[in-house]
This record gives sequence, structure tokens and C-alpha cells, in this order.
Amino acid sequence: DYIFYTDWMCTSFVVFSISQSTMLVVGAIYYMLFTGVPGTATYYATIMTIYTWVAKGAWFALGYPYDFIVVPIWIPSAMLLDLTYWATRRNKHAAIIIGGSLVGLSLPLFNMVNLLLVRDPLEVAFKYPRPTLPAYMTPIEPQVGKFYNS
Repeated sequence: DYIFYTDWMCTSFVVFSISQSTMLVVGAIYYMLFTGVPGTATYYATIMTIYTWVAKGAWFALGYPYDFIVVPIWIPSAMLLDLTYWATRRNKHAAIIIGGSLVGLSLPLFNMVNLLLVRDPLEVAFKYPRPTLPAYMTPIEPQVGKFYNS
């Protein structure tokens, strides 16, 4: 919803930055610690990116504008995580702390640049008006406080 995004842009950026950083680090570190295979964070990030491209294509096919879904920039942060894992092979805790910090600092930065390139949500909202809801989905206005002044 475009108007919602415009109102809550900063909040959602922070929430998504934290959740995506955590998702990448926890998933990749868990996999690397139990398999010992370096390079898995980049693999993990590539899969998430491809899934998001597929979702973006599906929404576009449904008639939504192309920038309705923004694909996050996971891969460079994942490469930093893999590099940290490679550099701290002997100390798994260092991989988690240093790698997690690098991802937590770099992923919001990459995504901020990514979001600056997206068209203004309000401009998009006027170009693509919301479809009319069918009768069974039309919200009913609440009757709270109707007789308050009478």
C-alpha cells in the first residue's frame, strides 16, 4: 500500500534492515558452522534474491507496477560474511560477531542506496490507482461514538 509506505517509510526501513540482516546472518552462520563450507552466505543470499525476483515478476504479472516489490541487496553483505568466515576459520565466535556486525552495518547501507532509486510511492499511487474492492470486501465504518454529542 503506497500511502502506508510513505507514512511509515523510516520505521519499515529500520524493521526490514534488522530482520533481513538477522535472516541472512542466522541462516548462513548456522549452515556454515554445521557444514563447515565457506561461501554459503553468498549462496543463501543469491537464492533469496532469486526468490524475490520471482515474487516481483508474479506481482508485476498481476498488474502491479514494476517497483511495487523492491529486491533487497543481500549479496554484497553475504560476501562480506563469507570473507569474515574465511578470515576467522579458527574462531567461530569471531565469525559470528565480526561477520554479523559487518552484515548489520552494510546491508542497511546497500538497501538505502537501493531505495533511493525507487520512484516516489505517491507518484506511483496516482499512476496506478487501487482497484475497486468487491462488495463483500468493502469495509464497514465503525459506529463508535455516533451519539456522543446528542
